[in-house]
Amino acid sequence: MSLLPDEAVFSDFRMQCLTMDNWFNKYDKNGMQVWVEIPPSASKGNKNAPKVHKIKCKMTINDVSAATMYDVLHDGQYRKKWDPTMLESFDIARLSANADVGYYSWICPKPLKNRDVVTLRSWQVTDDEYLIVNYSVKHPKYPPRNDLVRAISILTGYFIMPTGPNSCSFTYLSQADPKGSLPKWVVNKASQVLAPKVMKSVHKAGQNYPEWKQQNSPDQKPWLFPEQNPLPVMDPAELSVQRADSLENVDESASVEAQENEDS
Repeated sequence: MSLLPDEAVFSDFRMQCLTMDNWFNKYDKNGMQVWVEIPPSASKGNKNAPKVHKIKCKMTINDVSAATMYDVLHDGQYRKKWDPTMLESFDIARLSANADVGYYSWICPKPLKNRDVVTLRSWQVTDDEYLIVNYSVKHPKYPPRNDLVRAISILTGYFIMPTGPNSCSFTYLSQADPKGSLPKWVVNKASQVLAPKVMKSVHKAGQNYPEWKQQNSPDQKPWLFPEQNPLPVMDPAELSVQRADSLENVDESASVEAQENEDS
């Protein structure tokens, strides 16, 4: 079975972005909405219900085109300019014309340990839609590090639809497990607060991107022109899906409690 997402994966992701069934609204102001999924299996006593919520954020953008927002999400050089939580980010290898594997690490608020993730990312562009999806994989050369907690993207992605020549609807959907021993309610609560902030940063990045790109290799867009991609090619068979339960939990509960006592 190929690890690369097929048409069914993109189609299902698109449907999840568009549907309102089993989603509970948590935030709705200034053109930004946040929902969490109510899993169909969330009936009491069901041990198989997922402990980490799926979260969906939708932003109405009136001053940046869908194509520009899509470029922002792909452009690794530009991310260093606008992503304040990023520690390190790089692409490792390409898997096909529309898929690669990459590494990303980020700063977590104290007293938590910083996180990292290795993901397979794939994208699809049609006449009127842009889709990007990713999920965690194991890469033989990038095992978990001692100084970081390896997080898991179960499924994360973006769905962008033009609403005009210079406007779009921008949706971010994610189910990720930061691992460690944080209570799941802390994770779910934090993601709902964090998501609108991240969305605002991405929007601002979109506003500033055309001017920046004009000065920084304006013709280089390997996500649109695969022949420009300098990455080595890797066989997807060398990767495997990274399951959350196969990673050890790092106990951070003591440091969280200590910080709460300090703050109170």
